[in-house]
Amino acid sequence: MEGIYLAALLGGIGGLTRGVVGLLKALSLRRKILWGYYIITVLIAVIIGVFVGIIFNFDPRLSLLAGYAGTDILEGIYKSFAIQKVYVSSSSAVPIKKSTKK
Repeated sequence: MEGIYLAALLGGIGGLTRGVVGLLKALSLRRKILWGYYIITVLIAVIIGVFVGIIFNFDPRLSLLAGYAGTDILEGIYKSFAIQKVYVSSSSAVPIKKSTKK
């Protein structure tokens, strides 16, 4: 049971590390910080750290790495499937003339 707690702790530390990097980036760009999102990603990092620790025989290095990279991978997958708005210009299109030169 101690191995699960260690994996969770290291997964959380990995997620917190990634979160701090994201917070520093957001602060430098003067963006709004979403604290709820931050907490959720750290909790997911804990869960990922536990599962990776269980699967790979409680290797602490893998739990730490999984906590750091795991949430990043999940966020990348989420963003790739997120619906994005596409803006279309309202100006009229100019027809293109075809060249008749041979």
